[in-house]
Amino acid sequence: MEKIVLAYSGGLDTSCVVTYLKDKGFDVVCFSANLGSEFEPADLKQRALQTGASKIYVKDLREEFANKYILIALKANSIYEDKYVLSTALGRPLIAKYLVDIAKKEGAKYVGHGCSAKGNDQVRIDVTVKLLNPKLHIVAPLREWELTSRESEIEYAKQKKIPIQATKEKIYSIDKNIWGVSIEAGILEDLNNEPKEDAYIFTKSLKEAPDKPQYVEIDFVVGVPVKINGKQKPFLEIIEELNTLGGRHAVGRTDLIEDRTVGIKSREVYEAPAAWILIKAHQELESLVLDKDTLSFKKCIELKYSQLIYQGLWFSPLKLSLDAFIEKTQSKVTGKITLKLYKGNIVVSKRNSSNALYKKELATYGVDDKFDRTDAKGFINIFSMPYIK
Repeated sequence: MEKIVLAYSGGLDTSCVVTYLKDKGFDVVCFSANLGSEFEPADLKQRALQTGASKIYVKDLREEFANKYILIALKANSIYEDKYVLSTALGRPLIAKYLVDIAKKEGAKYVGHGCSAKGNDQVRIDVTVKLLNPKLHIVAPLREWELTSRESEIEYAKQKKIPIQATKEKIYSIDKNIWGVSIEAGILEDLNNEPKEDAYIFTKSLKEAPDKPQYVEIDFVVGVPVKINGKQKPFLEIIEELNTLGGRHAVGRTDLIEDRTVGIKSREVYEAPAAWILIKAHQELESLVLDKDTLSFKKCIELKYSQLIYQGLWFSPLKLSLDAFIEKTQSKVTGKITLKLYKGNIVVSKRNSSNALYKKELATYGVDDKFDRTDAKGFINIFSMPYIK
C-alpha cells in the first residue's frame, strides 16, 4: 500500500476523500491544521480514524498562522477585490508546508487534498507543494472521482456511513480560521438569494447588534498590534478578542462576486470582524505617518501582494521580495488608533503617533496658522509649468 498524507479538515469533501482513497488502496495518514477551525481536535481524530485513516496528525498552528502569515498580510493591508481579506488563502501555504514536512517524516511519496476542481485552493496547495518539494505526487480526488456535486457527496457519505455535518438543507461549504470565515455553495449560488443568518459564525445581524456603539483602542509598534484598550496582549489574543467584539456589533460581513484564479466568477460570502478592524486601524495609522510617495506606491504593491496570496504564490520569488519592501515601510508605523464599532460600521475616532506627519499649525485655518501663504503662488507656477503651452 502506498502511503499518502492527506490535508484533512473534517468537512464533507475530505471526510469522503479518506474513505475513497482507502478504497483505492492507499494507506491514508491525515493531517489537520488547527488555524481556528470549527471542529474540535478530539472530534477530528475520531472521525478521521472512523472513516479509514490509519493515523492523524492534529497541529495547533494558530500562533504560527497569526505571527508568520497574517501579520505580514496585515502590514500589507491585504484585501482581494476590495472585499476579501484572504483568510482561507493565507492558511493554504501553511497547510501545504506541513503536508510536505509530514510526507518526509512518514516516508510518503504522495500528498492529497479535498479541494474542488474549480476552486482556488487546489492551486494554492499544489503550487506550494511543487515549490517546496517537486518530487511529491499530488492526488486530488475531486478532480477525478465520479461525485460531481455536494449532493452526490452527501449520498456517498450516507452509503459509506461517513459522519458528516452537511445536509441537503444546509449545504454551505465553510472554511473557518482566526482571520475569517469563507462561506459558499447552496442557496448562495443563486444571486437573487440573500445569505441566511444560519450561514454566519462570527457575526450577529444588524438587527441583533447593540444600539450603543463600542470604542476600541489599538496600539501598534512598527506595524504590529500590541495593545487593545490599553492592555498588552499577544497578536493571536488581539485577533480573538476583536473577533468577539466586532462580531457582536455585526462588523466584517462582505458578499463578493469574485474572480477565481481558474478563470470563473463565483459568489463568496465572508465574515472577518478582527481582520477588518485591524486593517482599518493600520491603514489609518499609515496615512498619518507615511510620506505621500511611500503611501501611494505601497497601495500599488498591496494590490499585487494580495493577488499573489490569492493565487497561492506565497513562496514565490516576487512575494518574498515584496515582503522586504513591506517590512521596511513599517519602521514609522507606531501609534494608537481608536475606532467606533456600531451596527456593522467601523468609524475612526482618534489618531495619535509620535511619528505623525500631520501638523496642526500647518493644516489649521485658525489664528494659529503658520503656513507661509506667499509660497503658494510660486509653487503653483512651477507645478503647472509642464502643462502650459
